[in-house]
Amino acid sequence: MSVGRRLFRNGAYLQSSTTLLVFFAGWGIWWSFFAVWLGEGLGLSGAQIGTVYSVNSLTTIAVMIAYGMIQDRLGLKRNLVILSSAVMACLAPFVLFVYQPLLQHAFGLGVIAGAIYLPFGYTAAVGLLEAFSERMSRTYGFEYGQARGWGSLGYGIAALFTGFMFTISPSINFVIGSVLGIACLLVQVFWKTDGVPLAPGHNSHPRTPSLREMGAVLKLKSLWVVIGFVIFSWTFYNLYDNQMFPNFYAGLFTDEALGVHTYGILNSIQVFAEAACMMLVPLIMRRIGIRNTLLLGVGVMAVRILGSAIFTDPVIVSCVKMLHAIEVPLFILGIFRYLTLHFPAALSATLYLVGFEVAAQVGNTLFAIPFGFIRDAIGYQHTFLVIVGVVLCAGAWAFFGLKKDDQDVQGDPFVRLGQSGVTGLVKTPQP
Repeated sequence: MSVGRRLFRNGAYLQSSTTLLVFFAGWGIWWSFFAVWLGEGLGLSGAQIGTVYSVNSLTTIAVMIAYGMIQDRLGLKRNLVILSSAVMACLAPFVLFVYQPLLQHAFGLGVIAGAIYLPFGYTAAVGLLEAFSERMSRTYGFEYGQARGWGSLGYGIAALFTGFMFTISPSINFVIGSVLGIACLLVQVFWKTDGVPLAPGHNSHPRTPSLREMGAVLKLKSLWVVIGFVIFSWTFYNLYDNQMFPNFYAGLFTDEALGVHTYGILNSIQVFAEAACMMLVPLIMRRIGIRNTLLLGVGVMAVRILGSAIFTDPVIVSCVKMLHAIEVPLFILGIFRYLTLHFPAALSATLYLVGFEVAAQVGNTLFAIPFGFIRDAIGYQHTFLVIVGVVLCAGAWAFFGLKKDDQDVQGDPFVRLGQSGVTGLVKTPQP
């Protein structure tokens, strides 16, 4: 039986893929233009936009930590996934009747309201859903990247129409986001995977880690190496890509509406390419290893930011943006696999949400407002040069600080093509 046919007969793969497809479509339909909506739609300054992102990141940290610790104790129970889907379904009423009026007339209250709502449905929920899907992949025997690729596909489909709808009325984007949130909720409630065969070495009732074990993770020096790497690479990349690049790109056009429209099309093409790369990167990782995959991702990240700092031609900048399609899979899949290789797999949700997502949000909290002021003071491209310098330093930190694939294997072992066995000590896989 072919790999593709076997995958599509795996009910857990189909459920996980559908969840990620609908979630990322429901997020991408408005999130890719969130900075543009704040700036051009609501008239907020760079410093105010930075404040929105920074405070959102602060509350996202708290929700992510709670999500990770609770989900590791729940295993594959969907309580939290159902909660986040229900919050998604309320997007349009919240944005149109609460968030937008407050940001325009009582900015501080608007920031607080958004910082409470957005993490439970989106900014923290994305890590929850990714960690949940990754655990399902190990439990039911499919590649996480093959499921995550459907999430990128959903984001791409949404982005294809986002620009068109945004230029008509941003309200349309938020309403469709709510509809997709309802769809995600229905998938979680009614699509069961109880009858799907388990992967070898896994059981339907995995060991529940204790709170002591979860707390002990934060004392590991090796985890703090990863956290430092994420803060000074992925965080700064997101400052560049989410907070600054959309408005920078739209400003390259004489007609800003054309710039917004073009950005929507380009973003969609890029995310479709990202979906394909999500399927491809696991194969690349098998050939070059996990640590080298992460180092390659940082290299691509630096090249993309540097390209935006140097060029102002819309065609060249559009080509540079396409590097995002390979950079995101290299980094996300690489960091996931690094954590489940070098740390106990039973703590995968806590490790991913704390070691990656929370670390990134801490960086956003610390740097979003200062870099909003920096952008206002020296412009986009000089700010991009500062960011690329930080990312290159993070790459050097990773080169010397990250463990090799055959060092200190505490989780699921890694099989690299061309080797006779697995890297490190062979252990019984844990769910």
